[in-house]
Amino acid sequence: MVLRLPDGHRIAVSLGPDFDAHSVWIGTMRSTSQTNLSRGEFGAEVGVPRLLDCFDRYNITTTWCVPTHTIQTFPAQVERIIERGHEIGAHGVYHEYVPKLDLAEERRLLELQLSLHESLLGRRPRGYRSPALDVTDHTLALLAEYGFDWDSSLMGRDFTPYHPRMVEHIDLEAGNTFGPPSAVLEIPVSWYLDDFPELESFKGNAMMQSHDVLLARWKDTFDYAYAHCPGALLTFTLHPQTIGRAHHMLLLERFLEHVTGHDDVWFPTLSQVFDAWSEDA
Repeated sequence: MVLRLPDGHRIAVSLGPDFDAHSVWIGTMRSTSQTNLSRGEFGAEVGVPRLLDCFDRYNITTTWCVPTHTIQTFPAQVERIIERGHEIGAHGVYHEYVPKLDLAEERRLLELQLSLHESLLGRRPRGYRSPALDVTDHTLALLAEYGFDWDSSLMGRDFTPYHPRMVEHIDLEAGNTFGPPSAVLEIPVSWYLDDFPELESFKGNAMMQSHDVLLARWKDTFDYAYAHCPGALLTFTLHPQTIGRAHHMLLLERFLEHVTGHDDVWFPTLSQVFDAWSEDA
């Protein structure tokens, strides 16, 4: 199994924004605070244009994972994302916390996502990223049933897509039992390559990492993959309301200067990654 990069390219980098806007606060955080909602509005009105302009400057196309609540609330921004040549992936309805859903509700919301993508955007999403990067025991089976090509929610690899096996039985004394590999291709993510937990603040509680520390971590991850893992894919999850702040944009630009200093880096959409994946060694 291998990722077949275009000729002349050594590794791939996906800078996929999760355009959550209001929904992350309403859904996962369960807050309707006007202050929190205004943070989501900042992501739409300020963060999205800044990211689009940045991606244009560095000739980057990528996959934006967008809840249907955001598609309905900020349609002009989603239209601009598509016009700039980016892909839209599924990312829940209202950034629901998936592990709390029973099977019937998870199925209903997945069907609603597909229906809304088709009616609002004119196409089905090829891939899915779970809100809050968490799933149930049934998520991958549902994605396969509804014809998704890829998922990007799990963390079982760092630089390599794979077909994940769900843990079907947990036994503290005899060890765990895996189910069969999923038909859906997993494009793994990592909290280490996610801006939100590193750079956000909640109710004034400082959780924010130093830019120097975060930049060093991202550069070190890239440098290791570049040196030791030809054919690697680094999958970042960025958030317009987070990375779109002025000082965070400078962090992103410094990272991109480092990455684009190598002329053999590919910036694919996640569906391009799927299309380039070969099951043959």
